[in-house]
Amino acid sequence: MPSGEVFVWVMMAALVSAAVWINIATWSGAPISTTHSVVGGILGAGVAAAGFSTVHWTSLAGITASWMISPILGGGIAALLLAFIKTFIIYREDKIDAAIFWTPILIAVMTGSFATYFAVIGLEKVVDVSLTTGILTGLAVAGVTVISSRPWIARQAQGLDNRNQSLRKLFQMPLILSAALLSFAHGANDVSNAVGPLSAIVANVNGLAIVKTTHVPLWVMLIGAFGISCGLLLFGPKLIRVVGEEITKLNPMRAYCVALATAITVILATSLGLPVSTTHTAVGAVFGIGFFHEWYTRNSKRRLEYVRQKTGHLDFERRVEHSPEEWHRRRLVRRSHFLTIVSAWVITVPVSALLSAAVYMVFAILFI
Repeated sequence: MPSGEVFVWVMMAALVSAAVWINIATWSGAPISTTHSVVGGILGAGVAAAGFSTVHWTSLAGITASWMISPILGGGIAALLLAFIKTFIIYREDKIDAAIFWTPILIAVMTGSFATYFAVIGLEKVVDVSLTTGILTGLAVAGVTVISSRPWIARQAQGLDNRNQSLRKLFQMPLILSAALLSFAHGANDVSNAVGPLSAIVANVNGLAIVKTTHVPLWVMLIGAFGISCGLLLFGPKLIRVVGEEITKLNPMRAYCVALATAITVILATSLGLPVSTTHTAVGAVFGIGFFHEWYTRNSKRRLEYVRQKTGHLDFERRVEHSPEEWHRRRLVRRSHFLTIVSAWVITVPVSALLSAAVYMVFAILFI
């Protein structure tokens, strides 16, 4: 095992390498996982300092599995939510009545899921809440939400025309709330990955054993809060455009499905003990929405029948069906962004590990 001094420089190398790689990926427009970058950094520096025997291969295999599980699960849940909204709200004769009935239930699912998420995950450093207690808390919050939001939705729906634009207005406030809650959960869960190595360094320097209950100084958490705020101001707009606009087209209903699917996926993964990335899950949900909407637009009999009833013909749809060029032009997911992001995900741990090993070797020459 490495000495205390070596351990400090291993953590320093992990921090530096993860920071460099995350900034490079962000600058290139690829939303990658902070968790995987930090883990890769610790892996590379640890191997450079003490050899491959220090690697917990089981933990590494779990993280690798999460690359595939969390985006696919997030995308699948987001697609199911969008299919539900299309089936029971969008392609109904009376969209407004359908929205008045179903929107409070969808909002309740959102608030209940986030309540469970916060109770089980967001508050884990404050109070130990079991998964059962978290689920019961979520159900209680969901019930209160249905009762309180139904009159509000009914008032908002008064005077709205029976068209999709009206539905988007009804989903604006739920979307804003879900985005704010997801941002809070993301910060509460992922900032710890960034400041974790710093906390370990502080504990080591102070001669404390690094255990689960080790006290994290307030100034360490403030550094994490300051860093995530500056990162959002400097690089945030670029990634917001990539995820929100450039991957696929999102309206309030689709964006709502993304936020809710992300929360549900993280809760399910946590209950199963799977290490997942909130970033990967959210981006996977965006891709799931886009690919499902492509398929649904072309293949849904319900949609085609609805269009036929409203327009009296399907000439445009037939032109699309028999014209590969027209269908390619109407693709809703940009394949170039898909390949770029997936490639960045795949190489995150190897690149951050190699970079961290190199940084550690420099530190070893200069300081150890």
